[in-house]
Amino acid sequence: MFQVVLNNPNEVKEFVETASKSSREINLESGSVFIDAKSFLGVLTMGINRKMSVRVIGEDNDFIHKIQKFAIA
Repeated sequence: MFQVVLNNPNEVKEFVETASKSSREINLESGSVFIDAKSFLGVLTMGINRKMSVRVIGEDNDFIHKIQKFAIA
């Protein structure tokens, strides 16, 4: 699990499109809120400029590689 920040709707769109191509279940978590990372409206509602944890159920190195640009330390 790692954290990401999406700074604008275009980044949300790119993130969701990348997640949607994965066969794995991918969730975003922030506090006690959990959403499906493949839902554009869900991710947008979660908030822009907000730290969110990404949880991939199983392994998907391709997805992780493609979204590294959104990762924060």
